Amino acid sequence: MNSKQYNQLFDEVIKQYHVVDNVDQPFKNPYEKTTFEHLLYRKSWIDTVQWHYEDIIRLPDINPTEALVLKRKIDASNQDRTDMVEYIDSYFLNKYKNVTVKKGAKINSETPAWAIDRLSILALKIYHMREEATRESASTEHRAKCQQKLDVLLEQRIDLSTAIDDLLNDIATGEKYMKVYKQMKMYNDEDTNPMLYAKK
Repeated sequence: MNSKQYNQLFDEVIKQYHVVDNVDQPFKNPYEKTTFEHLLYRKSWIDTVQWHYEDIIRLPDINPTEALVLKRKIDASNQDRTDMVEYIDSYFLNKYKNVTVKKGAKINSETPAWAIDRLSILALKIYHMREEATRESASTEHRAKCQQKLDVLLEQRIDLSTAIDDLLNDIATGEKYMKVYKQMKMYNDEDTNPMLYAKK
């Protein structure tokens, strides 16, 4: 797969989510568990649901109890998102494990999966900005401003897609190498979050 196919898959996920357009809808992954597409589809679905969690929690009249429940869901979703990024990076690490790294090869500032994470979020920005740019109930001025933003987002997708393809090509040819670092988030861990271990 290349970045063009990643973008197509992300657009497919977002479109599928909006058929029902409900954060509580059941999730079904159409791809086999052993495939890379399965990982990408799951990753994009997590991002899409979380996008809508973030919309809901910003309602000014949201019930505080409901907001707390939703905050817990956002926390869990963030952990799922991070886990999926690590799974995707592990896929690439295994894919390129036999590549001979060239002398002087450098490591990138971010891994392929974290760049793909940004691409997934960008697909959501594009989808929803396009909605705003074409929303009939909005003013002409609003639609024009959103169209300008959409144009920038589309340009960003071209640039980021190109960068991802270049990075993976560099790794495949030994020009660059990669490592997978666990995020080691401390606030979800009862042994490293002082607010949690103090309660033990």
